[in-house]
Amino acid sequence: MSLDPATVRRIAKLARIRMEDADVARLQGELNGILGWIEQLNEVDVEGVAPLTGGAQIAMRMREDVVTDGAYPERVLANAPDRAGEFFAVPKVVE
Repeated sequence: MSLDPATVRRIAKLARIRMEDADVARLQGELNGILGWIEQLNEVDVEGVAPLTGGAQIAMRMREDVVTDGAYPERVLANAPDRAGEFFAVPKVVE
């Protein structure tokens, strides 16, 4: 499949890309190259290949869902601008 300059201008208009007339030939070559790669991909035989949902089909290790304090409250609160004991202190919002 090859795109003509009118189709390239229409694609640019639909994508809301402002193009000068001098850029049409360059963009036409780039788009034709992309379509050529897509045609090559369509030639690949994928019969019997299961689709993937991600890069790796590995089961995630599960951990017990337990609420903790993180085991190091001093490190967590080290950069707090203000603190009250082991908690972040914030300004009062409601009067």
